[in-house]
Amino acid sequence: MTSTIAPRVRTLVLLLVAAAGLLLAGAGPVSAHAALTGSDPRQGAVVGKAPQQVSLTFSEKVALSDDSLRVLDPKGKRVDRGDPAGTGGTTYAVKLHGGLPDGTYTVTYQVVSEDSHPVAGAYTFSIGAPSQTSVSVDGQTAGGGVVGVLYGFGRYVSYAGFIVLVGGAAFVLGCWRRGTAVRSVQRLVVSGWLALTAATLGLLLMRGSYTGSGKVGDIFDLDLLGQVLQTKTGAALVSRLLLLAAAALFIAVLFGAYDKRDDEEKRDLTFGLAIGGTVVASGLAASWAMSEHASTGLQPGLAMPVDVLHLLAVAGWLGGLTALLVALYRAPAETPVDAAAVRRFSQLAFGSVLTLVATGVYQSWRQLGSWSAFTGTRYGQLLLIKIGLVVLLVGIAWISRRWTGRLAESGVAESAVAEADVAEADVAEADVAEADAGRVTADEAEKEHVATGAGASTTAKGASGAGSASGAGDASGAGSAGADGDSERAAQLARQRAAIDTARRKRERDADPNRFGLRRSVLAEAGVAVVLLAVTTMLTSTEPGRTEEQAAAATSSATADANAAGALTLDMSFDTGGEDGKGVVRIDLDPARPGSNEMHVYVLRPNGRAFDIPEVKIAFTLESQDIGPLPVVPDHISTGHWSASGVQIPMAGEWKVAVTVRTSDIDQATVSKNAQIG
Repeated sequence: MTSTIAPRVRTLVLLLVAAAGLLLAGAGPVSAHAALTGSDPRQGAVVGKAPQQVSLTFSEKVALSDDSLRVLDPKGKRVDRGDPAGTGGTTYAVKLHGGLPDGTYTVTYQVVSEDSHPVAGAYTFSIGAPSQTSVSVDGQTAGGGVVGVLYGFGRYVSYAGFIVLVGGAAFVLGCWRRGTAVRSVQRLVVSGWLALTAATLGLLLMRGSYTGSGKVGDIFDLDLLGQVLQTKTGAALVSRLLLLAAAALFIAVLFGAYDKRDDEEKRDLTFGLAIGGTVVASGLAASWAMSEHASTGLQPGLAMPVDVLHLLAVAGWLGGLTALLVALYRAPAETPVDAAAVRRFSQLAFGSVLTLVATGVYQSWRQLGSWSAFTGTRYGQLLLIKIGLVVLLVGIAWISRRWTGRLAESGVAESAVAEADVAEADVAEADVAEADAGRVTADEAEKEHVATGAGASTTAKGASGAGSASGAGDASGAGSAGADGDSERAAQLARQRAAIDTARRKRERDADPNRFGLRRSVLAEAGVAVVLLAVTTMLTSTEPGRTEEQAAAATSSATADANAAGALTLDMSFDTGGEDGKGVVRIDLDPARPGSNEMHVYVLRPNGRAFDIPEVKIAFTLESQDIGPLPVVPDHISTGHWSASGVQIPMAGEWKVAVTVRTSDIDQATVSKNAQIG
């Protein structure tokens, strides 16, 4: 039965790892926690004279470098001077050269949010009147490219290594101490340590390139590494490496010295390892909490310890589950996983799930802030997927718990049968001993009779004594050689019997339907856990729903300010029916009077994020005067932004503004709205 299970296990694990990889690959560039909530000049604005500086406002504090804020003229030449600096709160500015000519200018920014994630973007404004620009801001993202993919993979490996290291050690120390001598379990925990250590070193080296240029060659730039070490994220990664050195000592004691101690020393050592292991595991979890989402936003003083508990609960459940799976499939027949160990892990997993639920509810409230964010933001959608996976995992765990109960019941029955076998063996051994004693008494009587006859015939056989002595010597030598041969043969037979007994016990163990059922359910749990870990990794690098909604509200506020200044703004929802076909198209018309007008078109997702589509066309119709439609084809300026200058409105009236939106080669829709112009 084992031979048929192993290929299925390998195939399923490979499929699950591939699925997790696809999830990570589909994550795309990181969405940062910080979001641009305002700017001066604002996006798409046309100002009468050149400003002295450009300022940007974010949803939280950000870290700046020398090139974090750049302003480019229509030809792509930089017109900013000096280094960007904070002007108070979450607003940052860079000064401009004087005497800038009219035209469209592009502002690009690339900063690092307080929760360690990079954020980049760009927008345009115009001085005097809009103009053509050679600057392309398409694909202006942070954390993308090869370095972004490698960094995301490193984050996944670091989480997986932490879970296997902490959860595997907790399973051995708290549930199955006989596992300290099992080689496969030792390899699992050591593999977790190696994975976490290698991933941490990789993240430390890639950090500078990841938040900056994104070039592979900058990974080994020592100057960038020195800058990273001065940041909060760099300090967290270095702290994690120091704690991993302590974790190596913990592993050496657990799998090296523990099994060699007597029972009393083991009790003392268990207590010390439990205390030390808890401190090290908590420190490792804190290295994430102190540098990511929990460290910023609402209630960071409470959020960080809650995040530590959440990570420890995940490790105790999923890491212990991995160790149990390895033990069920790879533990030798001499030290099988008993029902008591499985029952203890079941209790540990139940406590971990309760902790996960409590901490998860708090984290969800903190990161979302509203029910609408569950479905209206990417973070909320990923969180719904994670909740569904957790529910599925709990359901499979309940099945595993039932198999554990059955295994415990069969273990009690097997124990009773074993005791009966031992008693029967004791009786048989007593019978054999009694028979051996009788046989020895008969042999001694026969020897005494032979000795008496030999004394009577000693004289008669004196002449042949020399020959007899020689024959006796030969017989003695032959007897000695025969004894050695019998001893070697007995040892060989003993080894064969031991091997046969081991194979028989393994076969009986694998044939147990309760153990087989537990194996399958635990394997299914591990498979779901792999996908759950991938979704969790994506969540940690996704902009929280609360921040995303704040950014959308800031955009709406900017539009309201534009309306107050006399410009006309129209929002129209569209749905082309294709993939990624829903959104809002926003028309800004300035000054919205007869004559020449400046028009800006923005295409936004339902959550307020700008995105590109293949084509946008606008037409103006004054039906009361039978004028139009007057077509306008705007030029693409930046992501989700089109512009057209010199749009002629012949006369005042209630104009119908129709917008045709094409989201693919075959999917398009036309939406319209009436507006008073002039």
